[in-house]
Amino acid sequence: MTGMEGSETGEPRATHAAHGSRGDWVMNTEETHVRARRSAGSRGGANSGGANSGSASSGPNTSDDAAAKPPTRKRTGPAAGGKKPNRRAARGGLVVAVTGAAQGIGEQLVRHLASSEAGKSGVVKKVVAIDTIRGDAPEATWRLADVRDPVVADRLGGVDVVVHLAVDIDSTDERSDRNSANVRGTATVLTAAAAAGVKHVVLVTSAMVYGAQADNAVPLSEDSPLLAAPDSALLGDLLEMERLAAQAPRTHPGLSVTVLRPAALVGPGVDTVVTRHFEAPRLLALKGERMRWQFCHVDDLVSALELAVTRGRETESDSGGERYRVAAVGSAGWLDQQDIERITGKRHIELPAAVAFGTAERLHRLGASPAAAGDLHFLVYPWVVEASWLAEQGWAPEHDNEDALRAALAESSGRLAIGGHRLGRRDAAAGAAVGATVALVGTAALVRRARRRRRG
Repeated sequence: MTGMEGSETGEPRATHAAHGSRGDWVMNTEETHVRARRSAGSRGGANSGGANSGSASSGPNTSDDAAAKPPTRKRTGPAAGGKKPNRRAARGGLVVAVTGAAQGIGEQLVRHLASSEAGKSGVVKKVVAIDTIRGDAPEATWRLADVRDPVVADRLGGVDVVVHLAVDIDSTDERSDRNSANVRGTATVLTAAAAAGVKHVVLVTSAMVYGAQADNAVPLSEDSPLLAAPDSALLGDLLEMERLAAQAPRTHPGLSVTVLRPAALVGPGVDTVVTRHFEAPRLLALKGERMRWQFCHVDDLVSALELAVTRGRETESDSGGERYRVAAVGSAGWLDQQDIERITGKRHIELPAAVAFGTAERLHRLGASPAAAGDLHFLVYPWVVEASWLAEQGWAPEHDNEDALRAALAESSGRLAIGGHRLGRRDAAAGAAVGATVALVGTAALVRRARRRRRG
């Protein structure tokens, strides 16, 4: 890395606008107030890596090697074992652009690439940060643009790899606004990257695209079919982004695309439908169903992104190589419901599937909750994935599932989701999470049972 290179645009520093007004990226960190300070003495970035808790979940569903750190990669000279040197590094290193770089995981990745072995060794020569505002990472070269605007192609000049993280999953946003940020933004970035001569684009969606089904294999392989039903705006966006990613290498023969699909994301600042589930006073469970939980800590997603950036092109052949790849990301193994209750200290409420889904759907139609019945599937049915490609490249998560869940609990400490509202740090507008819906489902179902008993 060359250190702080400042901004390459004369546009004024502004407040959050358009898709950058909220956590930019699926399962992204919460809104971060970006300071418009810049000087050569601004603070440097450090990725908030966490150590393993050292504890493991019970049963055979955990992995002893989950604590291994991803390998460092010095590839500027002859590699150990007679491997060929990194040709890109030999030519001066990669120029990597990160969209959604002003906050959340985008900002974390920018700082990580600057401070990691890839940045220090010259494998990553330069990081270009792209967002609607200038963020707080002086290590990057800033270029301001809205990813939905075709002008973003001009901002990608000289870039080798684009990591697209400017994605909005805030369920309180208007559906049309979110769809514009996610689908139109992804389509524009893919087209702009090809036009600018970018060779590799890395996208992040979610393992939710596999769907949560009672009969899912545990774990799901990376090439499993995408069975999620687009019955919510977010899932519809993610599935369309997946379609665009798969189509891009065929439409643009010089472009390669890698899609990372993380398990339930947790960590500092993460606010998702899954994390809010653990803010409810009781945890939902279905009669006769065995739920298995898998998590992905944000630190592990960032290290997986680094590997996808630095190794994505290395693993292709010069002719006819693989130009479209998917890779799951998550902690090894899974946690059972008993593990979850032991770690959280919370009990569950067990309901028949018909009661749980039926009540959730009625509440959704009445406007009492924005979460449709389909959203509850991801809290009661398994969607565990196996990170095969990353493991083949030598990657391993630093956090096991128990450690990751404890990070989620620490982040939500002091919060309580009841009756469609989050109480504690801030109000959750109109109950914008499935975690709140769990409380509604349980309460409504118990009320109905009590009424029936009285009538009987």
